Amino acid sequence: MNAVTGHAAPPALEVRGLTSGYGGREVLSALDLALPQGEVLCLVGHNGAGKSTLLKLLFGLHQASAGTIHLRGRTIQPRPDAMAREGVAYVPEGRGVFPGLPVRDNFALALWSARLQGAEAEARTEEVLTVLPRIREFWTRRAGQLSGGQQQMVSIGRALLSRPSILLLDEPSIGLAPKTFQDLMAPIRALQQKLDMSILLVEQNVGEAFAASDRVAVMKSGRMIFNGVPADLSDHARLMEMF
Repeated sequence: MNAVTGHAAPPALEVRGLTSGYGGREVLSALDLALPQGEVLCLVGHNGAGKSTLLKLLFGLHQASAGTIHLRGRTIQPRPDAMAREGVAYVPEGRGVFPGLPVRDNFALALWSARLQGAEAEARTEEVLTVLPRIREFWTRRAGQLSGGQQQMVSIGRALLSRPSILLLDEPSIGLAPKTFQDLMAPIRALQQKLDMSILLVEQNVGEAFAASDRVAVMKSGRMIFNGVPADLSDHARLMEMF
């Protein structure tokens, strides 16, 4: 709620009637979804439901054939460079790192890209290493020599350096043991609440993801079939029935 106008803030990101696909095959079909300002929305669905395609559309890595995308109430045509300037960070599924460079140089490149230097760059680095302290353990190692889970931490850490207002996370649990994923999500959740960040989290590990989420949306075959809160799906049998 805006204290000045008394009106609810527009969603951080919203799509209306979004349709898209690849090579004539439709992946998203007239999709509607809103990511509320300052909340974590967990998006779940079967493989091939279109979840990753949606994140690529929101960051400008793929184009819609119909529908609109809105950033804080404004209709936009997303492009990666413009979205980054607007405070949107995207962590793709898999390994978003430069494998031949040490972790510290991966961070240095992210700081350079965000035009951060000097004391501010050092402060941002320390902030991320406080949130993800295990990165210190492999700070000087080449990113390509790390385990999948360690690379995932580095990828998320690089995204957090810019202190984004909106974070798009695609399957961050890939390559992580359940306990490691829990250790990852808890500090990210704390940082999200501290900075009033909006997070769209695509995740299959629903137990840990729901624990760190305010809302849940379920996709099936390119359409939205459920929108609610984690407690609505505390009975996992109900969630499985949707697939």
